[in-house]
Amino acid sequence: MFVIIGIAVVALSVLIGFMIAGGNPILLIQIPEFIVIMGAAVGSILIASPLSLIKKIIAEIPNMFKGHDFSKQDNLELLKSFNDLFLLAQRDGLLAIEKHVENPKESDILSKSKKFVENDIARNFFADTMKVMLSGGVPPHELENLIDTEIETYEIESKPIPGAVAKVGDSLPGLGIVAAVLGIIITMSSIDKGAQVVGEHVAAALVGTFIGVLVAYGFVNPIASNIEHSIEGRVRLLQTIKASIIAFARGNPPIIAVEIARRTIFSDARPTFGELEAFVRGKS
Repeated sequence: MFVIIGIAVVALSVLIGFMIAGGNPILLIQIPEFIVIMGAAVGSILIASPLSLIKKIIAEIPNMFKGHDFSKQDNLELLKSFNDLFLLAQRDGLLAIEKHVENPKESDILSKSKKFVENDIARNFFADTMKVMLSGGVPPHELENLIDTEIETYEIESKPIPGAVAKVGDSLPGLGIVAAVLGIIITMSSIDKGAQVVGEHVAAALVGTFIGVLVAYGFVNPIASNIEHSIEGRVRLLQTIKASIIAFARGNPPIIAVEIARRTIFSDARPTFGELEAFVRGKS
């Protein structure tokens, strides 16, 4: 939602300011300039990025509008589902939770955390790790090393995504200048056609520079930052899941395991100890 609002604020602020100053917004619609700049930008990312990275970038763009960040309520539901699952394992043995781990979406415990079961990365991370625990014979420190390896791999795999988008943003002002220079070339070839024609060509050329700078600093670079923050949030979620699993694997009671996990959550979405305790006990 805030991404859409931000895009609207940037676009409307520039457009309204231009109109208040006496500009005609129709003059900003220069299709050839758009084709040169956007086509060159797309081409540059195709040159610089392997196909696998391009697919990840495309997949990330819709995620900005879906709001995958966990709220305090989402975290409460997540921690409660882990607590209930660990209680079941503590009472009836690890094999009792096998069906929940095999299919979290159909689990009457894990499915109570809707944000968790809808998050493919977090759900698969938790399920695969629990399956390793269920297989037996893996001490907690080895399990922790295994989890750290997966989180590190995810970070390394995801890091190039915002970087690639940011590089495109950094190139756009230069591509805007390229479009402007092409416009000036056209202008010079039409210099004998009168001041009005020359003025129109110069205006069109300047729009190229304007588009490049605006799209770079008003849209593409902020999108890169948004993707980076989103990835950091996912990594933090994996750290929270890790903390709960490792704490339980080390023999801590379920409520202590989820309390340890609670402390890994960023402060803006972290429930208090009292809120977690009350939620786990069904008092809120």
